Amino acid sequence: MKILAVDTALGACSVAVLDGETILARQFVEMARGHAEALAPMVQDIMAQAGLRFSQLERLAVTTGPGTFTGQRVGLAFMRGLRVALKKPLTGITTLEAMAAATAAPRAAAIHDAKRDEAYLLLWENGATVLEPTVMPFAEAVEKIRGFGVCTLAGTGAVTAAALLGAEFPLSTIRQPDAVWVARLALQRPATDTAPAPLYLRAPDAKLPA
Repeated sequence: MKILAVDTALGACSVAVLDGETILARQFVEMARGHAEALAPMVQDIMAQAGLRFSQLERLAVTTGPGTFTGQRVGLAFMRGLRVALKKPLTGITTLEAMAAATAAPRAAAIHDAKRDEAYLLLWENGATVLEPTVMPFAEAVEKIRGFGVCTLAGTGAVTAAALLGAEFPLSTIRQPDAVWVARLALQRPATDTAPAPLYLRAPDAKLPA
């Protein structure tokens, strides 16, 4: 099954096209901003590399968050537009799921530094979520991982967490979601007619004037 997946929710912009387990084309670029300008050209380039027309796609996938308010909306808006234009199912995958799955470890913790001394945390075991994405004080997230037991660490908070947890907790190289794993997880899930919504774990920093 041919699937196009994208991620713009955190500190990277990535696009991948898979045919089942086969990666036809992929691109991953770390960036703090500029996702909106980068995404469409990347998708066009990856589709050309894969040698596919958009009409040949059978599934679509996108990260829903948690992430930056703007980054989440960029990917979701783009892919929801493609969903309508192509009339293809669009599956949402959380950023933390994608990072945990990318470790390829039986047990993993995806911990993202959410600033303000907080972390986004997900616990993962045997390909399934044990703790759904949640936001909590960073120190509390580390203790939650310790209580979960030995597991592989991923995410931007992984290095700090590893230093606090000790050498028995393996540190992966995964710091950002990769669209390849967004696609792989989406292919394991049933297609739906419902468009995914953004996953916001806390309110945006910007406030409307009273």
